[in-house]
Amino acid sequence: MTQPLTGQPLARVEGRLKVTGVATYAADNNIDNMVYAVLVGSNVARGTVDGIDTSAAEGHPDVLRVITDFSRITLPFDPRQIASFDQPVAIVIGATSEAARHGASLVEVRCTATDHVTDVSAPGVIAEPNTRTPDYGRGNPEDALRSAAVASDLRYAIERNNHNAIELPATVAQWEGDRLTVWDKVQGLPTHQKMYADALGIPIENVRILCPFVGGAFGSALKVWPHQLLASLAAREMGRPVKLVLTREQTYETVGYRPTSRQRLAIGADRSGTIGAIIHEVSIENSRYAQYLESLTDYAQFMYSAPNMRSTSRLIPLDVNPPCPMRGPGTVTGAYAMECAMDDLAHRLGMDPIELRRRNEPASNQEEGLPFSTRRLTECFERGADAFGWSRRSQRPGATRDGDQIIGFGTAAAAYHTLRQDAAAVARANADGTIDVESATLDMGPGTYTSMTQVAADALGVPMRSVRFKLGDSNFPPSPLHGGSMTMASVGSAVHMAANMLRDRFIRTAIVDPGSPLSGIAPDQVSVADGRMYATNEPSRGETYRDVLRRRGWRTLDSRQDWSPGNADERFSLYAYGAVFAEVAVDELLGTVRIRRMHAVYDAGRIINPRLAHSQAIGGLVGGIGMALLESTHLDHRDGRIMNANLADYLVPVHADIPALDAEFLPAEDMAANPLGVKGLAEVVIVGVPAAIANAVFNATGKRVTDLPITVEKLL
Repeated sequence: MTQPLTGQPLARVEGRLKVTGVATYAADNNIDNMVYAVLVGSNVARGTVDGIDTSAAEGHPDVLRVITDFSRITLPFDPRQIASFDQPVAIVIGATSEAARHGASLVEVRCTATDHVTDVSAPGVIAEPNTRTPDYGRGNPEDALRSAAVASDLRYAIERNNHNAIELPATVAQWEGDRLTVWDKVQGLPTHQKMYADALGIPIENVRILCPFVGGAFGSALKVWPHQLLASLAAREMGRPVKLVLTREQTYETVGYRPTSRQRLAIGADRSGTIGAIIHEVSIENSRYAQYLESLTDYAQFMYSAPNMRSTSRLIPLDVNPPCPMRGPGTVTGAYAMECAMDDLAHRLGMDPIELRRRNEPASNQEEGLPFSTRRLTECFERGADAFGWSRRSQRPGATRDGDQIIGFGTAAAAYHTLRQDAAAVARANADGTIDVESATLDMGPGTYTSMTQVAADALGVPMRSVRFKLGDSNFPPSPLHGGSMTMASVGSAVHMAANMLRDRFIRTAIVDPGSPLSGIAPDQVSVADGRMYATNEPSRGETYRDVLRRRGWRTLDSRQDWSPGNADERFSLYAYGAVFAEVAVDELLGTVRIRRMHAVYDAGRIINPRLAHSQAIGGLVGGIGMALLESTHLDHRDGRIMNANLADYLVPVHADIPALDAEFLPAEDMAANPLGVKGLAEVVIVGVPAAIANAVFNATGKRVTDLPITVEKLL
């Protein structure tokens, strides 16, 4: 019997294209007769546009036009009312990208500034309810907290984080009559089609989006931003294809980010460590003109057993561009407070942090009132503690030293909801023996091309080299957004169904065909391997898919299938889990923090490709290191300008910051979630990482730093 391809650590099928530079990203597309667009933005955070002087730009020999009238498109803001710094107010079109950039620098924008607020801590800021996360409560947490024998009640702050994917946002737009084609950097195809169509006033079927490769996004491409719509407007106005690529600085100013947050997490327990009360209060930065809603409180509501719990979530409306999802959206932020609070409570109890978590392991999800589909968090901690050498940790902060370095161990739990949505795929067998599988999904790095190929090849019983998985085209069968760790669970399930149904179509075609060697055999007595169907009890009796197509005179045979998650979310609490361990060294004199090593263990259901999964986990650990120690966006609140909108001043982890990182996965499957048994992985691997590092810093120094990033001045 052929060994299944799923579960094997196979190399990326598109890897050679990427490392040789053949892969085509949005900005790599060059269309005949194409021109170039550059945006001109406002120079105030809030106000009105009094005038735009385009004469100098229009005098440039290679500037073709300056567009200042955006009335033919629907934008999330009034183009003449400034709602955030660098809001687009004009588009310069050039024969070359250099001319367009130079022309943009020549445009003079005159604005009248009005009072604005860009600081979540500014006096008089009025918070608003978060309609996505209504206030929640069970029991009487205030009384339970007051009567607790031991309590932790701390406030936590995380500064704004910006996405810094290698690929800059880019759009190439081309019109043919009233039909638009865009080569774009996106994390959604059917969803983004609708956003384009609504903004441009055209039918959704008149929009085609192409995106075969994404050079990283982390959530920043989950919606259509103004620059994408304006590129389409420019192409329509010019009657020519237009390419628009944002600069790194414009990406910070006009594309979303992980919002600044402020949290209070209070937790109380008796002397045995049994939690009696949890209170979680949250406020997060938001845009005044376009709300972005994410939940920070879900994690604390269900993660640990607590009979008394209250949570509130508020939005702080500011004169800024809207935030958006960023890896582990909401959850990684809320988990930071919850997991640091658990560590603080354990210290106050004089108890091992893992033991505290074990004693408060819930039997079911208290928030949802549902049983867990699977939950092996305790096993993650046990396995991780053994692998990491947790027993060497001293309960007393500062007890372990290495010369001038104070060594600390920290740990934290992780969890992320197993999201799934409706998805569709088609599998098509061709007369030459190849198989095409198509779905309108994307691959921003997790290895969608490869994992879907593995699933399809296994279901069809063919070698991987015979399968071509195609994505990145909105003309393909629809799929959900490429985010929320739902692609494998959703699209993978649709691919699994389509490939299985295609295999069954071939089998049923063969067994009723008098000319087939399999004629008359029961369907359940036919097996498939290496593209050949054969009688299970008589392997010499069989034929290939190609033989069937040739004999019947068919060029292709296909199967399209639509998959839906059904009502599993009404019956089970579906989450992936993990345990993260960190060792840090803090220089006693300088206060610098260095990660020495990290290890994580995950209960993430079935792992389709361990090689890709390990890469995802390492990426999550690296992102968490950045969040914990380095990343912070700084605004000049006088005008709302971002002061470090570049990769020189906005710090992200580099090789010198990354030590020995490793991750492993429990053998598992969650068949309640989907037919593949997968839970989702990309988000859970960053959840818990900042907390594990912060807890390790406390174990080294005895200082509980609750504000991220943890910088030198906070330790000295």
